[in-house]
Amino acid sequence: MQTFVQKYLNEMIILIEKLVNIDSGSLYKPGIDQVGTILKEHFSDMEFTYREIVEKEQGNHLIIQHKDAQKPEVIILAHMDTVFPVGTVKSRPFRIDGERAYGPGVIDMKSSLVTLLFALKALIEHEEVSYKNVQIFLNSDEEIGSVTSRKWIEQLAKGKKYALVMEPARKDGSLVSSRKGKGNYVLNIEGKAAHSGIEPEKGRSAIEELAHKVIQLHELSDPENGISVNVGLIEGGSSANTVSAHASAHVDVRITDIEQAETVEKRIEEICSTTEIPGTTISLEGEMNRPPMEKNKGTRSLLKIIEEVGESIGVAVEDTATGGGSDASFTAALGIPTIDGLGPVGGNPHSEKEYLEIPSLVERTHLLAAVIKRLSEE
Repeated sequence: MQTFVQKYLNEMIILIEKLVNIDSGSLYKPGIDQVGTILKEHFSDMEFTYREIVEKEQGNHLIIQHKDAQKPEVIILAHMDTVFPVGTVKSRPFRIDGERAYGPGVIDMKSSLVTLLFALKALIEHEEVSYKNVQIFLNSDEEIGSVTSRKWIEQLAKGKKYALVMEPARKDGSLVSSRKGKGNYVLNIEGKAAHSGIEPEKGRSAIEELAHKVIQLHELSDPENGISVNVGLIEGGSSANTVSAHASAHVDVRITDIEQAETVEKRIEEICSTTEIPGTTISLEGEMNRPPMEKNKGTRSLLKIIEEVGESIGVAVEDTATGGGSDASFTAALGIPTIDGLGPVGGNPHSEKEYLEIPSLVERTHLLAAVIKRLSEE
């Protein structure tokens, strides 16, 4: 299969360029649906059928499987959205420099979409019927927490034996065997405005109240136990000489195991249930929206299979933990053995320096195809 993939490497790069050069930020439905249309055409050419889940505001989701598939046992997850706003492609389109390709979403995860497509092409070319044993879900809102797609992921994953997630491999090529759980909260504080020079005593500072809350929230962090609470964005006030009537904060929470979720959430609610500055009020919105992906017995078993497959084709497979979130958390929380990071190798996602290691396309496409074949024999 490696020879097949190598033969079509240039075709893969051309398709990656086409996808990268489409703005498909999570909030830009036309771009995401354009990406989806291209992928539907390619999968249809391979006799895969699709069901399109129409969304009004975000891009549509796609459920894809071969026309002859009968109760596929492997679910493969990938996403079509990126974090970049409309206009990014115009300012820095796809380009190649040496053995690296650059562009918005090139590694997270336009190249993974192409890797998946060509892995299945390789299986079909070699008459390996395992391509009938996969169900693919391509969503449009992973980068904003899979708000509309989570229910579909959980519904489709039930009854599956394995879950493979196409986030990119780490810079060193490692797969991802565990991820932290994630929560997002917003604090809105209301105070009372007053002139800070003439009658400050009549004011109630929302910013001062927020300052107390930022310190209290940060004190919930427990690095030794894998808990981090970060107030990453604050807003408030109207002018330097006005006691602020409003302030807000966006809070990012990461946990290592599911038991920590309830404890941390309870503490956040307690902190926001009282105020330090009389006359101010607080409202709290948000939740723990991604459970942790824990490296449990099932994950270890699946990882061992992938390591054996890698060894058989000359690809060294290592794994790592990461604090970033992905849809792998949803399948793992259902008890389905899940491995993430099965896309090609690259780095610096979500930045202007995002890149793909082009040589990794052949290796990782071959690995994915071989893993699908092996899992269908288990």
